[in-house]
Amino acid sequence: MKILYKPFALIMGLIGAKLGQSVFKSVWMQLDDSEPPKPTTSEASARKVVGAAALEAATIAGVAALVDRYGARAWEYLTGVWPGEQRPDPLDPD
Repeated sequence: MKILYKPFALIMGLIGAKLGQSVFKSVWMQLDDSEPPKPTTSEASARKVVGAAALEAATIAGVAALVDRYGARAWEYLTGVWPGEQRPDPLDPD
């Protein structure tokens, strides 16, 4: 059953990345009126370029993790099988 989760996880990953990108753009517009600077933009300071890149990475990673987590929960709800690793039960004598 876990092998069937792979295509589902791929789709959820794409959704998470797109959603993360839109959240980043929304957050950036709250901080600055202009577009986020690219590393090759000559007018932008290094502080602004690095800050934008760090904020983008953190936002996309956080949103992607959230989407992946809820995707796994949805998979478990639909199939009854958790798609990832499970820790052993400390109370289980086996």
